[in-house]
Amino acid sequence: MAKRMILTLVVVALVIAGLGYFKLRQVQAAIKQGAFTPPPEAVTTVVAKQETWPSTMSVVGSTVAVHGVTVSADLPGTVDKINFESGGFVHEGDVLLQLDTRQERAQLAATEAQRDLAKINYARMNELVKQGVLAKAEYDKASADQRQTEANVGEIKATIERKTIRAPFSGILGIRQANLGQYLAAGAPIVSLQSLNPIYANFSVPQQTIARMRVGEKVTITSDAVPGRSFTGRVNAFESTVDESTRNVQVQATLANPEGKLRPGMFVQVEVGVGANTRVFPIPASAISYAPFGDSVYIVTDLKGANGSTYRGVRQQFVKVADTRGDQAGIISGLNQGDEVVTSGAFKLRNGAAVAVNNKVQPGNNPSPQPEDN
Repeated sequence: MAKRMILTLVVVALVIAGLGYFKLRQVQAAIKQGAFTPPPEAVTTVVAKQETWPSTMSVVGSTVAVHGVTVSADLPGTVDKINFESGGFVHEGDVLLQLDTRQERAQLAATEAQRDLAKINYARMNELVKQGVLAKAEYDKASADQRQTEANVGEIKATIERKTIRAPFSGILGIRQANLGQYLAAGAPIVSLQSLNPIYANFSVPQQTIARMRVGEKVTITSDAVPGRSFTGRVNAFESTVDESTRNVQVQATLANPEGKLRPGMFVQVEVGVGANTRVFPIPASAISYAPFGDSVYIVTDLKGANGSTYRGVRQQFVKVADTRGDQAGIISGLNQGDEVVTSGAFKLRNGAAVAVNNKVQPGNNPSPQPEDN
């Protein structure tokens, strides 16, 4: 029984080996005749067209109020009147809050009476001096008393004025932090006040970029907090020093914000010009094969096979990428006008591979894409 099974296995192995050898000879013969070619790879393509891209840099920043303070009490006192509502708009000089000044007003009345008496004494002394019946020393004392009482009146009036809290500039108020009848210590916060139009946008750029920027450069601001809107402004200042930890330089831009959509402290995306415009070939970023020895793309062209026949294949072309915009990468060298560039499927290609172009479904090629869940 065992011998029969071994014999059967040997026969089966010989049959399989014979079939394999026969098939191998067929394949070798086909290759020699040039009849065997691998099937073409399915790819998508785009035709390279040169465009002009502005030389810009996209960085993140934050908004800062041109004028922004927390209004506080200059002197201690009890809140007597509140003349504003949280979140309201106020003009420069509007009275926001009044501290109790009854004691100061009483002192003012007494001091004004002393001032009036000093004026009368001074006038009387002046007449006596003219008549030569009064010593000059007494006249000088009366003159000093008159000036001192005037100064005392001015000091009390200044104290009363300092207990009247006014808006230092026009802007939007925050949430009130003081209540009627509350005792406020000196420096206690009352409400925040922010000027929203115009507004600053602060951002940082690498130190090597500063040489290509200038005051007045246009900037474009976008924010997730204001979807679908962009704001334009101009660079107005550069920080005088470079941050030693990041080697970046802070830049400040001013932009109009008439509707108050941008608020201080917002995270924003800033696009700023950094030099002259650049001529590029924009192609989908998916078309580029990145490698340590150089970035490359595959270009579809007519190639000749080993048997001399022409077929649609690809050749690898090294390129230089200047910048990116959304789904696109800008190529500044390595491409020519009209080159047909493979945009998807490049990972499975090699130099000279046959391809079949099918552009029914194309990869993203939008310079300003909007994510569906944005």
